[in-house]
Amino acid sequence: MRFEKAVPLTEIARLIGARIVGNSGGAATGINEIHKVGEGDLVFVDHPKYYQKCINSAATYIIINQETTFPPHKSLLLVDEPFEAYQTIVSHYRPFTPLQKNISDTATIGEGSIVMPGAVIGHHVQIGKGARIFPNAVIMDHCVIGDNVIIQSGTVIGSDAFYYNKKTNRDIHYKKMLSGGRVVIENDVEIGANCTIDRGVSGDTVIGAGTKMDNLVHIGHDTVVGKNCLFAAQVGVAGATTIEDEVILWGQVGVSKTLTIGKGAEVYAQSGVPASLAGGKKYFGSPAEDALVKKKELVWMKRLPVLWEKVFGNK
Repeated sequence: MRFEKAVPLTEIARLIGARIVGNSGGAATGINEIHKVGEGDLVFVDHPKYYQKCINSAATYIIINQETTFPPHKSLLLVDEPFEAYQTIVSHYRPFTPLQKNISDTATIGEGSIVMPGAVIGHHVQIGKGARIFPNAVIMDHCVIGDNVIIQSGTVIGSDAFYYNKKTNRDIHYKKMLSGGRVVIENDVEIGANCTIDRGVSGDTVIGAGTKMDNLVHIGHDTVVGKNCLFAAQVGVAGATTIEDEVILWGQVGVSKTLTIGKGAEVYAQSGVPASLAGGKKYFGSPAEDALVKKKELVWMKRLPVLWEKVFGNK
């Protein structure tokens, strides 16, 4: 999540009640999760297991609950509850503001774009030229829609990430992690009816130019879909996944989180993808494997009763 302008570290510290260790003269440009951070960003960590990963990341400022060693060009912000500090920052710099009309006054809609009756366009949404937004589609706050994009009825762009912090100090419960990210849909994308594309937790969920999606497709938070991809109905993609250019996912394919599907891969219907797949190949099955290998396996499975009878008779 990028701030509108760089925020002095001392101002962040006051907001979350933190003690600064290191240089206090810097300014933060945003707050992001570990896999999205860049120079000038804030990141939070609340478990020793991940201290070094965060400290050695690209982030310049680390919100942490214990003083530890760190590079001289970085700073620590010491608080008791780093997760709550993250929540405070997101809610302060990207507050929830109820929508009072179907199209927010802060939304911008490009020349030739059509927003049909019943569609909802949130605060600070940007829609390019020649787009068509059909009835009852919803585009939530801060999302960016490119030129010539088509979004069919019932689709929701920019709903909150399915992302929870597990607490076990008493009974197990899950605390919602506030979503400060966006959805960015590039030019010439078509989204079918009743699709859901979640915003990033702190970064962007991106749909690349020319990609086409059928009805009832779900894209999880922080996922990046490349250009000219094709997704058939009921495809589901979990969070923080990378799908490279020209990938085809046929009906009911399920894709797990934080993996990569390489350029030009094709995954046949009802397959499950639990791990990364190389590009330029066809896949089938659950777990998805090379389609030719998987088909040979199915042929041999059908032959098993015959082989059994030959070896063991009718036993």
